[in-house]
Amino acid sequence: MQISGSNVLLTGASGGLGQAIARTLAGRGARVLLTGRRADVLEPLAAELGGASTLAVDLSDPAEVDRLLEQAGEVDILIANAALPGSGRLESFSTEQIDRAIEVNLRVPIVMAHALAPSMAARGAGHLLFMSSLSGKAATAGSSIYNATKFGLRGFAGAIRAELRPAGVGVSCVFPGFIREAGMFAESGAKLPPGVGTRTPQDVADAVLSAIERNRGEVDVAPIGLRLGSTFAGIAPEVSARVTRRMGGERITASLADGQQEKR
Repeated sequence: MQISGSNVLLTGASGGLGQAIARTLAGRGARVLLTGRRADVLEPLAAELGGASTLAVDLSDPAEVDRLLEQAGEVDILIANAALPGSGRLESFSTEQIDRAIEVNLRVPIVMAHALAPSMAARGAGHLLFMSSLSGKAATAGSSIYNATKFGLRGFAGAIRAELRPAGVGVSCVFPGFIREAGMFAESGAKLPPGVGTRTPQDVADAVLSAIERNRGEVDVAPIGLRLGSTFAGIAPEVSARVTRRMGGERITASLADGQQEKR
């Protein structure tokens, strides 16, 4: 997919990862529609990029999602980046919090793809990109809701990639690990054990760029150790869970949950 001159719809643009993605795509010549809940962040970013437009929406409200899709116009590239935290033991969530996480993290990307894919297929070009997480490949105690939404997003992306391939529409899923400087992990204040590496928001933006331009199905954004760990978790989940416990994985997810509680 050629990014220059394309119309990009980016959700979650008011967050640090979204801002890095927006700057990278605008630098490639894309016209970006920046969406998020915080107009006070979106508008200065649009002014910085030049040529970008903004629309403040709350994706947990289905009516707001409909409004976004109505006003977005022709979309060549969808980047479904918005997400809510889902760390914490299941009993710590209210039913409303569960519904919000599933709505924003999983249902909204599916609904947006459902709305935008037919016109892309009719044109014979377009790209749908979904921001998952290594939590969409490896389950961890204390993150059941987040795991559920991110595993679901991976399955959805893989299936529609196969469905849309004959029409010339690309589909990608990006899997960040621990990202420093911005994003859910950085904002939570959680500390990692020695030797557990991180990546930057720009690394995520570069992965998005590569996924779209090369139509890559899946792209991990993490050090080699975490990438291998997530692969191993898919092959031997029980063994992986024991290793994760011994390495303090549950302490990390508990720390994430404490730092993210107010953002559910």
